[in-house]
Amino acid sequence: MLAAPLAPPRSVVVRKAYWARLLPQLAALACITRVPSFVRPLWNPDEGYLAVQARMLAHGGRLYETVVDRKPPLVPWLYEAAFALYGSASLTPVRILAVLAQLATAALLASLARRRWGDTAGRTAGVLYLLVSVGLNPEDAQAATFEVFTLPCAAAAMWCADRRRWGAAGTAVACAFLAKQTGGAVLLPVAHLLHRRGSPPGGVLRLAAGLVVPVLCAALVTDPAGFLFWTVTGSAAYATLTGSELHILLRGLTNTAILAVACAGLIPPVVRMPRPARTGSADLWLWLASSAGAVLLGFHFFGHYFLQLTPPLALLATAALRTLPRERLTAALLTSACCCSLFLTWGLLAPRPELAHAQRLAAAVAQRTTPADRVLFWGIHPETYWLASRTPASRYLTAGLLTNYSGGRNGPQVGEKYAVRGAWPVFRAEMAARAPALVVDDSRGEPYAPDRVPTLRRLLTARYAEVARVDGAVLYARVPER
Repeated sequence: MLAAPLAPPRSVVVRKAYWARLLPQLAALACITRVPSFVRPLWNPDEGYLAVQARMLAHGGRLYETVVDRKPPLVPWLYEAAFALYGSASLTPVRILAVLAQLATAALLASLARRRWGDTAGRTAGVLYLLVSVGLNPEDAQAATFEVFTLPCAAAAMWCADRRRWGAAGTAVACAFLAKQTGGAVLLPVAHLLHRRGSPPGGVLRLAAGLVVPVLCAALVTDPAGFLFWTVTGSAAYATLTGSELHILLRGLTNTAILAVACAGLIPPVVRMPRPARTGSADLWLWLASSAGAVLLGFHFFGHYFLQLTPPLALLATAALRTLPRERLTAALLTSACCCSLFLTWGLLAPRPELAHAQRLAAAVAQRTTPADRVLFWGIHPETYWLASRTPASRYLTAGLLTNYSGGRNGPQVGEKYAVRGAWPVFRAEMAARAPALVVDDSRGEPYAPDRVPTLRRLLTARYAEVARVDGAVLYARVPER
């Protein structure tokens, strides 16, 4: 007679039941909070840049050589993979990946909170994070760009470190960095946990190996010198406050205020957190501080930078609320839900005039060129290449890389001499080897207009003639050589 199989331990049954209930709820909330992301073909130029990069990579482009940007390779590769599987005509597959990234972040935060403070805290952390994750301008919160894919990596790093899995924690930090450089800020709280828990030297070595090996592999798979230049050393002119200081400061204050509205249910308990509740949460405060430093880095203060603040804020609010009466938790959740509804409404109803302009411009370009023609858009909206389904004539997809016009900077540090180092000789070689059939000047009076950029002005004067205007943008067709 066979013995009956042993029943699984009660703790395993309870854990499975907990996640069987919580994960579907978090998944539903993640889908709801990302609904606005599916109502626009594009949300911001970063999505357009990534879409164009992915198409160029799919057609034989080489990252950091013929396809360049100041970002690490993970998200461009993600776009490329999504396009390879589902086609490049729509960003819907990438938007679905963004929903999964948000769900993964919420689940990891819930697991962290549950391990430290119990079942209720786990549910609270996951729900609070998803509610505040959309609390910015929709073009920042709903876009499927770098920060959205950085956050699950950062949360995974903290999750692994909390369980003393130092090699995996290092790998997660590396993935956060490879999604966006500032994602590497999570290394500080991870290192703090390593130090606080008195790990033997082997833990330090495992953390270092987990961090260094993936980054080295990414550099070797692309171009090591190009990887180093474009992700670390080549952005000195970009990462400065000089030029339009008041404008940039105003943007920072505005986005801080917007996020504060979204976090209206979280900030009061965090600010009033009693000292006993802070015990054991030093790593979370360090995570919040390092994320704030990441927001400040570069002095641009774009809204999507602020997304890095939301995971540690959700955990700190959870830590604070667990010591307060239950009605305070209910009030925090209700306030956060109301604020979330406000931002979702904004996302569904907000007009996108720049998208409409890019669509009209793309239609005009598609009408005047063939799919085999190369086009140069001289502006800061690379999404027009993607909308027009035309191949860029240059690896530099925005005028910002060639003039340092970026982040609203319109002060003295805009012009050819402030371009990415070595960019203009490469650009001139590109124009000589295979001149674009059409050049679109979309500067519309900004300081990077061709009359302020001698090289481009000479090119247009010598080889092109104006053929049309669309919403202030000027289209130049190549004049046949005699």
